[in-house]
Amino acid sequence: MGGNRSGFSVEKVIVCWSGGKDSALAFHELSKSHRYEVVSLLTTVTADYDRISMHGVRCSLLRQQARNMGMPLCEISISRICSNEEYEAKMAAALTGFKKDGVSSVVFGDIFLEDLRCYREENLARLGMKAIFPIWRRDTTELARSLVPSGFQAITACVDTRKLDKSFAGRLIDEQFLNDLPEGVDPCGENGEYHSFVFDGPIFKSKILFSTGEKVLRDSFFCFCDLVPVGGGVVTNYLLIQS
Repeated sequence: MGGNRSGFSVEKVIVCWSGGKDSALAFHELSKSHRYEVVSLLTTVTADYDRISMHGVRCSLLRQQARNMGMPLCEISISRICSNEEYEAKMAAALTGFKKDGVSSVVFGDIFLEDLRCYREENLARLGMKAIFPIWRRDTTELARSLVPSGFQAITACVDTRKLDKSFAGRLIDEQFLNDLPEGVDPCGENGEYHSFVFDGPIFKSKILFSTGEKVLRDSFFCFCDLVPVGGGVVTNYLLIQS
């Protein structure tokens, strides 16, 4: 992805990729500009479980996403009980490597959490890099309702049962889903109400096939719906960072 049709110099970036709808929408928004070249996706995974951290989606599905996007994937492997120090050290090591290869910025799918944005910008500034937020300050109701018309399909992989009933885990994110959200729940789940997995859309060469498995409650509050891959291979162009 890249180009220079408008006379701008092309900036190399990486996309902080959660596998969910917001990072997919951010990637899609960025792809409309010819000012950027995405050189890799970057995802934090939990080594003990071989799953995306927080979201609980299997790494095999993450790798299928990268393959179907035609993108290299960098996996940062963290421990099950990961401290901020461990997380920040491993992120810094990975980002420093990308910077040496000419990457200047990291793309995030954050929408309105100011403290999180400041945290990301401060950490990147220490490395001499900057952050890009393609969907920052977008209306979350409009953004969520634009998902299906834009050609994306996503499913909830995890819900916080303090904010949403466990029945919302494993549901397709469509108009009915959004209509059923209780009052006070952000339509995009920006406050952590739910996390999602995108399995089809304009950024993919083909749909990712999976079935829904069992639902598991962890840490007393978080209900995960297991997504089980159906067929397919794994992406071969990815980097796993463990130390």
